[in-house]
Amino acid sequence: MRVLVVEDDQPLVRIMTKSLESNGFEVTSAFDGEDGLRAARDDRPDAIVLDLQLPRLNGVDLCRRLRSEGNAVPILMLTARSTVPDRIGGLDAGADDYLVKPFSLGELAARLRALGRRGKTTPQVIEAGPLQLDTGAREARVNGSPVELTGTEFALLEYLMQNAGQVLSRDQLREEVWGEGFEPASNVVDIYVHYVRRKLKAAGLEADPIRTVRGLGYAFRRGD
Repeated sequence: MRVLVVEDDQPLVRIMTKSLESNGFEVTSAFDGEDGLRAARDDRPDAIVLDLQLPRLNGVDLCRRLRSEGNAVPILMLTARSTVPDRIGGLDAGADDYLVKPFSLGELAARLRALGRRGKTTPQVIEAGPLQLDTGAREARVNGSPVELTGTEFALLEYLMQNAGQVLSRDQLREEVWGEGFEPASNVVDIYVHYVRRKLKAAGLEADPIRTVRGLGYAFRRGD
C-alpha cells in the first residue's frame, strides 16, 4: 500500500515513515500543502495522511481540491485540534478518517489498513429503486446521475446496502467500516449516516433509504 504523508513536522514524518515502512507500507512525503497536492496528483498514492495545519495550502483546502477534481483517494487527516467543529470541518472537506495528535503509531497503521481494505470485495452493482451502487467503479448514482461520496461514505452505504433489511448496530458499523481505533462512545457513525442521507437527498432521492432503529442502530430499507 503506497502512502503519501503530507506533514510539515519533519521529525514526526521520519518517525511515521519508519513505523509505517516496518509495517509493510511504501511511504513518500511532502512538507507543505502545495507539494502535497502535486504529489497526490502525480504519484496517485493508495492513501494520504494529511496534516490539518500546513504552510502554503492547509489540509482542508488541499482535501477540497482533490475531491473537486474527482480524486477519491482515502484521506486520513491529522490534527492537533480535538474540538468537534475542527473534526467535522475536515470530514466535510472530504476526509475519510481523522486522528488527533498525539496518536499511537499502531493506530495510524491500523486505520490505514482499514482504509486499504475498502473496495477489495468482488465488484457488483447493487440496486434499490433509483439508487444504484457500483462497487467496482466505486460510484453511486441516483436516477443515473452520479453522487459524490467520500471513500468512507461509500463504504458505509455499501455495507448497509449489502445487508439490506438487517438492523446493524453502531458497533457493527464502526468495526466493519472504520476498523479499529474508535471508542464505543464515538458518534462517527451518526455523523456519516447524516452525510450520506444529505447527499442522497440532494441528488434527488425522495425517500430516505436508511432507517433509524431507536436504541439499536440503522437498517437499509429493502425497497420491496
